[in-house]
Amino acid sequence: MDRSRELADFLRSRRARITPDQAGLPADGRARRVSGLRRGEVARLAGVSTEYYTRLEQGRAGHP
Repeated sequence: MDRSRELADFLRSRRARITPDQAGLPADGRARRVSGLRRGEVARLAGVSTEYYTRLEQGRAGHP
């Protein structure tokens, strides 16, 4: 398995484990498709753009 794939798997697995409450995010009232955080929420908490985080999680970020 290459490094970008390992990073992508790691990010997805960690994002799925954390709830918005655990991350200190307010409830927005929208229904969730996944039990964990949304990509945009993780990106906001990490201080990066949603587009960049998405590329990281999809293994397309080059050399992060």
